Amino acid sequence: MLSTVFFDNSLAQTSPFPLGLNIIRAEGIYLYDVSGKVFIDFISGVGVSNLGHGHPKIVQAIKDQAGKHLHVMVYGEFLQQPQVRAAKLLTDTLPATLDTCYFVNSGTEANEAALKLAKRATGRTKIVSCIGAYHGSTHGSLSVSGNELKKSAFRPLLPDVHFMRFGSEEDLKMIDDCTACVIIETIQGDAGVRIPSVQYMKALRKRCDETNTMLILDEVQCGMGRTGTMWAFEQMEIVPDILATGKALAGGLPVGCMVASRKLMETFTHDPALGHITTFGGHPLICASIAATLEVYRDEKVLEDVKEKGLRIFNALKNYPAIKEIRYRGLFFAIDLESEDIVNRVVEKCLDRGLIAFWFLSCPASFRIAPPLVCTQQEIDKALEIIVDALNDATQ
Repeated sequence: MLSTVFFDNSLAQTSPFPLGLNIIRAEGIYLYDVSGKVFIDFISGVGVSNLGHGHPKIVQAIKDQAGKHLHVMVYGEFLQQPQVRAAKLLTDTLPATLDTCYFVNSGTEANEAALKLAKRATGRTKIVSCIGAYHGSTHGSLSVSGNELKKSAFRPLLPDVHFMRFGSEEDLKMIDDCTACVIIETIQGDAGVRIPSVQYMKALRKRCDETNTMLILDEVQCGMGRTGTMWAFEQMEIVPDILATGKALAGGLPVGCMVASRKLMETFTHDPALGHITTFGGHPLICASIAATLEVYRDEKVLEDVKEKGLRIFNALKNYPAIKEIRYRGLFFAIDLESEDIVNRVVEKCLDRGLIAFWFLSCPASFRIAPPLVCTQQEIDKALEIIVDALNDATQ
């Protein structure tokens, strides 16, 4: 099913081995190709479509805003009601110290902005990240990501970046009085859903406080209810200085957002003014979709049974002999198999049977599942049937 023949019409591609599906429609947790074949999207477009595809309230909000206006001015110059509404709904889900939003266009842009804000606010240059981290692929975000294979062709990257072991309290001593910030995923995604202990995260917060270091939590992938609470840091009993989010925030449209305190964010407005600027960040169409998305989370109580659904998947697979380990939180799963080759076969055979699973860039012997939070118990059971069949076929 994997195809080496893909974008032939003036479009770039990112890999010699794309999935190659020709999708013409998406609804709920399903994708439809040109032949009419139906696929269960069990990765939510890699963490974007948490509410499924084409939620009617989100679609209507986009249509309504498109009928009013699209881009009218670069971010921060005009007062635009979609931005105000989106910011209010987003900060309503967060602790009081995270009260000011800076909207950008992607998760990696949110991380880029967060790194700049931390350096500006502290006057320091040292950045500490984690081995196994993934924060995006622009130069700054790539600099603080951990996959050397993906970085080596693009050096030199940002200087003064240091890497500690994720979850190691001993390595927290790397954070010192020269450190501008620690950037860390609350739960590492691309490394294969690595979940730190609450003790470690509290020790990290304490060390940052002791050294006046900004703590940036990257919840681009693990936020927006993916782990069963709106924000994964809620389960860690800490609050970051800066939060980066994106992916699922706008219900399927491109988005990123950095959130911090107003006092901290104001450092971008002077010395120099326009310390961070964006043309399309906070686009009214995107912000209308953000607001509608957050209202769906609130009004439809989307998070009520996410943990229960995750447990259902775990219990169905935990004793399967070909599975070496399952790491998960909510509906965020990494499933370890014997080898990368077996993972590739499982993903391919799932696709043949009408289910989309996927890989991790930095954890090749695992495959990911991250279904829409709104999937039903019956849809989960159907997906599990396909996964077990694919495992049986791939491991015979």
